[in-house]
Amino acid sequence: MSKEKLIKGINAEVAACVKCRLWNQRRHAVPGDGNIKAEIMFIGEAPGRQEDLRGLPFVGAAGKIFDELLHNIGLSRKKVYITNIVKCRPPGNRDPTSEEITTCTGLYLNCQVQIIRPKFLVMLGRHSAAFVLSKAETEVGGITKIHGRVYEINPFGFPVIAIPVFHPAAALYNIKYKDLLEEDFWVLKSEIEKHG
Repeated sequence: MSKEKLIKGINAEVAACVKCRLWNQRRHAVPGDGNIKAEIMFIGEAPGRQEDLRGLPFVGAAGKIFDELLHNIGLSRKKVYITNIVKCRPPGNRDPTSEEITTCTGLYLNCQVQIIRPKFLVMLGRHSAAFVLSKAETEVGGITKIHGRVYEINPFGFPVIAIPVFHPAAALYNIKYKDLLEEDFWVLKSEIEKHG
């Protein structure tokens, strides 16, 4: 089966999913978006208000920062694939629970990564970083300690270059995180150039 059909199938499953309690408050599930042949995959945490309204990842204020970060290193949404560890918005933008993460990643994220098979995985935020790195049995520290590090790991059955970074929403609340995010995205650019 083609990647297109496989991703369409996942998207349809996500849209109809009622496997955890997040479904009953969502307007739209947010399966993912972008280039399914991308070598670079970004994994965020959960949809926010704007994402829930539109059904697309990173389209709110944090999405503007994300687009700017991509642009600064010569990328665009057309060249990457973007998703989250959970596909529905937690109420009040609270953190996703471990049960929600386990359910959603087991059903959907693991499959998405297997279909896309990226060379680079960029984890946006602590929940995403913790999920991917623990899957690779790599020691996980707080995002402030591990952001911008490069991990050559095999969490999904094939090797990837994984880079944890701050979530773009962090830059909305503290300008210093914007500078750190920019530095981390330059690490990504450097790794792309090194392994491209």
